[in-house]
Amino acid sequence: MRRSRRRHAEQHASHERWLVSYADFITLLFAFFVVLFASVYHDNQSIIRLSHAIHAGFTTLGAFSGGYDEGNAPSGPAQAAPVPAPADSDQAIAASQPDLAELRKELESAMGDELKKNEVHLRVTPEGFVISLQELGFFDSGQAALLPGAAAKIQRIARILLRHGVDLRVEGHSDNQPIHNAQFANNWELSTARAMNVLLLIVNDSDFDPKRISVAGYGQYRPIADDATPEGRRLNRRVDLVVVGTAPAAPKTQAKPAAVPAVKPSAGMPQR
Repeated sequence: MRRSRRRHAEQHASHERWLVSYADFITLLFAFFVVLFASVYHDNQSIIRLSHAIHAGFTTLGAFSGGYDEGNAPSGPAQAAPVPAPADSDQAIAASQPDLAELRKELESAMGDELKKNEVHLRVTPEGFVISLQELGFFDSGQAALLPGAAAKIQRIARILLRHGVDLRVEGHSDNQPIHNAQFANNWELSTARAMNVLLLIVNDSDFDPKRISVAGYGQYRPIADDATPEGRRLNRRVDLVVVGTAPAAPKTQAKPAAVPAVKPSAGMPQR
């Protein structure tokens, strides 16, 4: 009788032992899902913050238009910023260039007397819009020092250029006649010294931004007229103020479509 009760108790205890393992398993499974949810939630918050930062940066750069809800991440797929068409690029470049018609009008008004006396020439070249200061009104022959009154003329030009916010290159040029004096051994030195004196006057006395101006000396190697005549040599002795970035655009050529060779039908190909 006692053995029967003992056997019955052992059998009853063994049937409920699985509950302990099952409860442990459920607890571990719950803990696993809690950890998994927490990690996913943290990653989602990081993604939202990153999305906000990227969108705010591109909005500042003007890539996005319209409002943006700071409390919600973008719900749809990101839309790529439209690539500007070539025409748009040309318009942007044109908008950044100075108004040459207005610039020329102001210079003609300010330098009317000098233009009539052929001391200043205005022209458009492949290099850009050029204000040419002729030796006649600005330098003595073979000298780099400015003539009396020449500085005031250059300052008038510089004030107009400064208002238009242009970039400038000051180029010195000479004729092909050899020069040998106490100051200059050749035309290279003379042309560079003249250009440098004009540049320093523009920067120091007209407050032109030094970052927007450069200097070059070409000697006799970039003539605009024939050095065989006195008139040609006079025109070649000059200091050019080249407005950078105003070169005329090259004409666009459209590519011709390639010719498609005619295909002769073979014997087994039906003709139409």
